[in-house]
Amino acid sequence: MQKKKSYNVAVIGVGVVGEEMLRCLSHRKFPVDKLKVLARSSRVIRVDNRDYQVEAISDKSFEGVDIALFAGTEGEKGAAVIYAPIAIKAGAVVIDNGADFRMEETVPLVVPEVNSSDVFHHKGIISNPNCSTIQLVAALWPIYKLSKIKRVIITTLQAASGAGKEAVIELWNQNKEILELHNNPIANEHLHIKTVPSALPKQIAFNVFPQIGSFKEFSFTTEEWKVVRESHKIMHDENIKISATCVRVPVSRGHSESVYIETERELTIKEIHKALENAPGIKLVDDPIAQKYPMPVDCAGLDDTFVGRIRKDPFEHKGLWLWIVSDNLLKGAALNAVQIAELLIKQ
Repeated sequence: MQKKKSYNVAVIGVGVVGEEMLRCLSHRKFPVDKLKVLARSSRVIRVDNRDYQVEAISDKSFEGVDIALFAGTEGEKGAAVIYAPIAIKAGAVVIDNGADFRMEETVPLVVPEVNSSDVFHHKGIISNPNCSTIQLVAALWPIYKLSKIKRVIITTLQAASGAGKEAVIELWNQNKEILELHNNPIANEHLHIKTVPSALPKQIAFNVFPQIGSFKEFSFTTEEWKVVRESHKIMHDENIKISATCVRVPVSRGHSESVYIETERELTIKEIHKALENAPGIKLVDDPIAQKYPMPVDCAGLDDTFVGRIRKDPFEHKGLWLWIVSDNLLKGAALNAVQIAELLIKQ
């Protein structure tokens, strides 16, 4: 990409991630010359008291665009499948938040705090990893640099917003429906209060369910395999044994992860604290005596990946437990994409 003072940028998609991309570009003062906002239909949207004119996307939308940020679509082929080749032909570099290109050999999969140099090996497309993968590798990488990691067992607790705007609306509507119909659910003899889901496969209000995506090899879901394969690619180490269980929880914003790791050499908690405190994009919140640890309610709207509850496994001297929380719409999606764009323009 030719270095300029400012760049023509296109944001494709105006769901929750697309809106966050617009916020990140503004808040981080990205050097935008001309901004295009593209979606399936034209309309005006309002983000942070600013109106954006959305244009209906077409084959001619990318003329003069330097960087195209595709917000991605959950659960279906994203717009990048159709329009990324057109954008590249027009001279743009595509940064795609969807899953369509992540595992292609020629497409870099980038978390800037972990593998920033991979950005410069792109052939027109750079992929943003899955939200749960981003916060995992961001937290593991400082530890990996102390000692290679042999084993990772992770349970993710993923917010409704990871499934899009409709899932968040469904969470709120189900909560409202249940509370209105059952003024005092605890006193009600019918404790199994149910609603009919539509945006999500199961009821999300007052519930959790261990399925994100469809079931594939060894009865692991597509989301769980994303964590495995994407982490291998980003960290350039396919020897790490990774197993995941991905759970949807009734939180509107912010993914949490309970993570067990085994390292090649025994590490002290002091070593790990120091490594995380000095790591870019990481905020250490680990004071169990004072009951201080990361929570989605505290991390929503913040850029960092938060790590706490760091403790040695009592039965495995090279085993450690971590608790990781991050805003899935920011570092897990929009912010990471804009950080990739920032790396590009520094080239």
